[in-house]
Amino acid sequence: CGREIFGGSSGINAEYGDEQLHKYKYMELNLMQRKKRLRGQIPDIEKTLEIVEHMLKKKQEFNTHFLLSDQVHTVARVPPTDKVFLWLGANTMLEYSIEEAVTLLSKNLSTAVVNAGQLDDDLEYLSNQITTMEVNMARVYNWDFKRRKAAAEKK
Repeated sequence: CGREIFGGSSGINAEYGDEQLHKYKYMELNLMQRKKRLRGQIPDIEKTLEIVEHMLKKKQEFNTHFLLSDQVHTVARVPPTDKVFLWLGANTMLEYSIEEAVTLLSKNLSTAVVNAGQLDDDLEYLSNQITTMEVNMARVYNWDFKRRKAAAEKK
């Protein structure tokens, strides 16, 4: 297969290069979207963890402000409790003890940070692959141009 791709005409090489470049760009777009979504989740997890840890330390009633809807805040009185409800996404909310919630949120935060770092590494690798592919495609186009020019001069 490799001989057919690289041993053939420059048109085949250019088509293969274009195909690979489009695949790399598509993967880069998907990774960037995942990174953006993950970078948005990390502050939410940190804020939730901070609140739950506060509830764990202060086992007494406290007042807080929270967002009802866009630009509408209200004050709520939170009674002492040993349970919290965490929104897990996909229309799922579960009840946890405060200790379980701290453990879960800490684990989720560390996993999100590790995944964000891995996405950065993957994006850097893809960027290098895209650059390499673009340089190789430019070389193939230049070689083909010189070959056609030499063939035209022979005629």
